[in-house]
Amino acid sequence: QVQLVESGGGLVQAGGSLRLSCAASGSIFSINYMGWYRQAPGKQRELVARITSGGNTNYADSVKGRFTISRDNAKNTLYLQMNSLKPEDTAVYYCNAANNRVYWGQGTQVTVSS
Repeated sequence: QVQLVESGGGLVQAGGSLRLSCAASGSIFSINYMGWYRQAPGKQRELVARITSGGNTNYADSVKGRFTISRDNAKNTLYLQMNSLKPEDTAVYYCNAANNRVYWGQGTQVTVSS
């Protein structure tokens, strides 16, 4: 079992920045990759960024150049640095981890005002 707890969401003006954190606990040694997803009202959940255990990353086209995913293995924490935020980034952001199962955090709200 893996437990994920997100933090760092909030309200920010367009052009601003936020950093999301996801603290992982449990059987974290078995995790193959971790990522951030988001879900806006009335839309499907979508991948924002993902990082493998080897450190390889990939991003949704809509956030490339603005968002950076990283992980601190010593702290068992995943981060998402979000810069140049846009109103269309408004969503609930979820932390995700996978080994032979997929785990989700409870989500954190990010609201970007225009």
